[in-house]
Amino acid sequence: MNLAEAIIVLGVAKKIANLAAGETLVGVVKHLQTSSLLGNSIPKADTNEHGSENGIQSEVQKSTPEEDMPSTAFDPEAGVSSDQIQELHASNMPSNRTSRLFHYGSLAIGLGFGALGEATKRWSGLSPSDPNGNASSVFLTKSNIDRITAKLSKMRGAALKLGQMLSIQDSKSMSPEISQILQKVQNAANYVPFKQIERVLSRDLGHKWRDGFASFEETPFAAASIGQVHSAELCPEEQNKHSLYKVAVKVQYPGVASSIDSDLDNLQSLLVMSNLLPRGMYLENTIRVARKELHWECDYRREAEAMTKFGTLLANDPVFVVPRLVENMSNKMVLTAEHMQGTHMKNAMAYDQSVRDYIGTHIMRLCLQELFEFEFMQTDPNWANFLYNAKTRKIALLDFGASRSFEKQFLDRYLLVLKAAIDGDREACRHWSKELGFLTGLEAEVMTQAHVDSVLEIGKPFRAQGIYDFGNQDVSSNVRSAIPVMLRHRLTPPPEETYSLHRKLSGAFLLCIKLRARVPCHDMFKDITSKYTFCDNSKLQF
Repeated sequence: MNLAEAIIVLGVAKKIANLAAGETLVGVVKHLQTSSLLGNSIPKADTNEHGSENGIQSEVQKSTPEEDMPSTAFDPEAGVSSDQIQELHASNMPSNRTSRLFHYGSLAIGLGFGALGEATKRWSGLSPSDPNGNASSVFLTKSNIDRITAKLSKMRGAALKLGQMLSIQDSKSMSPEISQILQKVQNAANYVPFKQIERVLSRDLGHKWRDGFASFEETPFAAASIGQVHSAELCPEEQNKHSLYKVAVKVQYPGVASSIDSDLDNLQSLLVMSNLLPRGMYLENTIRVARKELHWECDYRREAEAMTKFGTLLANDPVFVVPRLVENMSNKMVLTAEHMQGTHMKNAMAYDQSVRDYIGTHIMRLCLQELFEFEFMQTDPNWANFLYNAKTRKIALLDFGASRSFEKQFLDRYLLVLKAAIDGDREACRHWSKELGFLTGLEAEVMTQAHVDSVLEIGKPFRAQGIYDFGNQDVSSNVRSAIPVMLRHRLTPPPEETYSLHRKLSGAFLLCIKLRARVPCHDMFKDITSKYTFCDNSKLQF
């Protein structure tokens, strides 16, 4: 049975679910009459080269995932929850198209029959119905939630990335069950056994790749959606060449890059047929952006260039430091760089107020500089990408795969939206939001007002004179209350650039909120944006 046939099973289960909610039996019969479940047999999973598909389980160092996702609506609290740390386990990863198709097909069948069983129980009165009469909720049983989470974590790549992208959406726009799935996916990242990783190292660095290292830890200390990171020490010759001793070696999972397009197509089919996501999330647009970003992030040579660029941009920065690249031991699927020292941001909450203010202030400063000074941004806000060194008072930046530039015209209009929000100018907010593509001009008044209200809220921290206290803010709750209205009434998806941009800004806001940081946002914004030059060579007026 191929994925298309598995989707038919899912569709049949969905019809049964509708029956449980009141649809006539005729509708189900018609669906069965037009659906052929006969034909190809289920392809076997690839076990010859990569071992048992069940994998092995072994506990290793706790870590957080590297990857996070963009937000379509800017929610200051829709970021990475670094309070939850997941234990890593070894798990073989399906690495060719046939084995990955098998897993998606089996997920569709599992969800379908799980929903069928739940619908039957509800129809017969053995299980309580959804209080809102939502037939699709039969898909969200505990067993199905476990199926989805386990499968996305095993598949990694596009599956895990899309789950992480969707997980930044506001929880009020989704059912608690969907939020639970996405939160688990966001914090889940098994690692690939070394026998699979070693093939990548040999292919990218040559069969004598070990000669460049004095030691290499085969168990990774971090794992994410497209790769995992190993600790290593350079051999004496490489140490002298690079003036480095300890390095971090990021290795891409085998088959991730080549499976991006087919994985996303399969995931889209599953999500559309199962009706698991609310309307207004523009799944097709989200997947298109995910497709582009995944291809970017799977090119470690591109990431190496971004790392080098940030190293140059921040060479004289008093706070931020960038790892040094070991270029001759890096390639398209392997990235070797300086191993940075510091404390994970989740532990920064234990510092005293002055340190928390210091960290929050500079994280926010970096966001503004990336946008309006560098015009080049690392858009992954995951707290694991920032390490604070208490001895040097430096913040190390990690993971540059999601780095990107923005067109000048977009930055011009985005800055004008922010300036209108800071000024409290509703008409200017509406006008520049339309110019930017957030609005079409044909929206219902309730949608326009909800959008403008949320934009004005975002301007609050930068509007306040003096120090803004993120520990005593209401921006996040006010913005989140507007998101359900915008999901119901918006007529166009957000501008493509804002998926990654809002991911970064959401993460920065959330970090400041968790740190209860007090940040001079107004003066910082004015200082950085006053130097910005628009396309027509004009400057921002304050």
